[in-house]
Amino acid sequence: MDKPKRRLDWWLVAILLLAAFLYAWNIWEAGSANDYYTAAVVSMTKSWHNFWYGAFDPAGFITVDKPPVALWFMAISGKIFGVYGWSVVLPSILFGIGSVYLIYAMVKRVFGAWPARLSALIMTLTPIVVADSRTNNMDATLVYFLLLATDCLFIAIQKKRPWLVLVSFALIGVSFNIKMLQAFMILPALLLFYWLASSQPWKKRLVTLVGAGAALAIFTLAWPLQVDSTSAADRPYIGSSQKNSVMDLAFGYNGSERLLGQTSGLGGTFGGLNSKNKGGFEGMPGGAPGSAATTKNGTTTKSNGTTTQNGTPPTGSKQGGTPPSGGTPPSGTNQGGTPPTGNKQGTTTKSKSNTTLTAQGGEGNFTPPTGSNRKGGFPGGTRRGGRGGMGAGGGAFNIGTAGPLRVFQSALGPQISWLLPMALIGFISSFVYYIDRKRKWWQLSLQQKHVGYWLAWLVPVMGFFSIASFFHPYYMIMLAPPIAALAGIGLYTMFKQFQGSWKHWTTYLLPVGIAITIALQAWYLTQYYTVAPWLLVIAGILVIAGLFATRLHRFRKIMVGATLVTILAAPGFWSITPTLAGESAGIPTAGPDLLSQGGNTSGGIGSGSVNSGLLKYVEAHQGSAKYLFAVSDASTAAPYIIKSGKAVMAIGGFNGTDPTLTLKQFKALVKKGELKYYYSSGRSGNSSIAAWVEKNGTKIAASKYGSTTSSTQSTNQRGGFGGMGGSGTLYKLTVK
Repeated sequence: MDKPKRRLDWWLVAILLLAAFLYAWNIWEAGSANDYYTAAVVSMTKSWHNFWYGAFDPAGFITVDKPPVALWFMAISGKIFGVYGWSVVLPSILFGIGSVYLIYAMVKRVFGAWPARLSALIMTLTPIVVADSRTNNMDATLVYFLLLATDCLFIAIQKKRPWLVLVSFALIGVSFNIKMLQAFMILPALLLFYWLASSQPWKKRLVTLVGAGAALAIFTLAWPLQVDSTSAADRPYIGSSQKNSVMDLAFGYNGSERLLGQTSGLGGTFGGLNSKNKGGFEGMPGGAPGSAATTKNGTTTKSNGTTTQNGTPPTGSKQGGTPPSGGTPPSGTNQGGTPPTGNKQGTTTKSKSNTTLTAQGGEGNFTPPTGSNRKGGFPGGTRRGGRGGMGAGGGAFNIGTAGPLRVFQSALGPQISWLLPMALIGFISSFVYYIDRKRKWWQLSLQQKHVGYWLAWLVPVMGFFSIASFFHPYYMIMLAPPIAALAGIGLYTMFKQFQGSWKHWTTYLLPVGIAITIALQAWYLTQYYTVAPWLLVIAGILVIAGLFATRLHRFRKIMVGATLVTILAAPGFWSITPTLAGESAGIPTAGPDLLSQGGNTSGGIGSGSVNSGLLKYVEAHQGSAKYLFAVSDASTAAPYIIKSGKAVMAIGGFNGTDPTLTLKQFKALVKKGELKYYYSSGRSGNSSIAAWVEKNGTKIAASKYGSTTSSTQSTNQRGGFGGMGGSGTLYKLTVK
């Protein structure tokens, strides 16, 4: 008997094309995307040694702050097409589209075509999914592999193939080597689902789980143990670790410190990222926001929204592509000058004698800047001032106030939570709808087990981010798959239940879900617009009234379409903003600020600027030296590595504080002729090395190399955590 032919689902094709447009359009404007990771891609294409370890610089001095699996895909793309912004972002785009398809495939297999289409569409139109899929960060890659692990487990249960359970858990191990402990967030959901859904006897289930645990351990630990067992002299220093160890990086900087607040790598604790300090943080060097003034050499000074280096204030001018750290500039201005009024801006003053750093407010103490009122963006509204700060969506570290409702707050909610109420109500609806009346009440149907899995993914991850002290808003992509699946399935079942008896409580789930969802969305819109929220509320009232008037017996397709358009309009607009702005940022975000700013000004980790005169000078005088020059931190080094393809030593790694070298070791490199120059960019780092350089190095007059500044990024991607900019001091090094 012939197998039935598979029909092409044109709805799916349309959704995937929409995803491809949102994730890929304008990506040629990416510049160097997140230049920290792009510099690593440049380095990894130079040698297998750098490729394996994920080296930041071509000399293999130090690694980036994440394992290399996601970077491997970027490096392969860079090797094939050349290293460009679009080529290093291409894997994220493909993984983002792949995640949409996996959501569709998993939901369709159990619930049918329409729940699958709705889930895929919601995943596609989740703002932070769009933003993350347009950058060379690791998050889109991580989510794809987590969904692939989930799909393997679902197939293993459905087709009774225990070996696929091992594959599923092995993929979680691979995911660990993408972004470390973040991958383990869904382990409880995987274990619970397997135990409840498997038809194996419990003893065989235990044996399978033991094998799955072994597969998880092998694929999790293979790379870290190989690296940690290799002599430190034969591999790069593990960036952002304090003990030159992958396991220390995993359980420290990328582990417990995310939950408790960062205590290493930044010279202080991000104590302000908790509910006490409302989103600020302290101790970050080099111009990043902080909750208190930072002093150097015992001197503290304060300025008003300006940045000065070596005593020369920029007086509002654009200097080297690096804005003052006093907040996000209003639209229509160059990066520099006076921040928007009303913003609790950070301020930084740098000179030989002092460095000052004050906080930018978080959820509790943030006042949106007074931007220019203008028509645009979401239809029918006058635009309010957006949420300023580092990045267009509320700030690189603005994660709201810790508590059970944190993901609904305005700091994180507009990135992820537009349809979260629909997902939670949708779980109730679908769980009740798929009850098998022939079974006992505790015997769950297959569909109930599946919606239970998505809830078991959603709740623990929400719980972690509700109390964690240190993470970025773009980590919210971890919530996108369960929200998409539960909302898509729930909408389908709610429409079915709405046609039932008025006496049954499930009949009212659809209008209640629409009302709560619209209310939340309207509140998010009030952060930016005055008229648009009211238009959305009116549309929601009309839809609910239309549903009650027709009961879906007449005009069914019209009412279903009107409902979907109403609840997807606002998140859909938010989702298209990164596409229209050509955003590919180090701190990806979505929102109207991108349109007014011409893209996310938080681009990479540094300014993305290169002093071409200085670069030519050090290249001309490098001779046989291994490094062009040394700097304190990776944000200063990254654009030079991208521009030249040569090794620049970032002594302190990402933040300038990694204990990579002692002064004795540094002097030995200088004596051997491997290092001839040191650039003092004004960022803090190894104080003993910096002091020795300042005392013993020979200053090179700026007139010898000029001060011409170019950018490795598009104008939409400049800014970030600070970097070299257009000024600093170059020293020639000698050891007598």
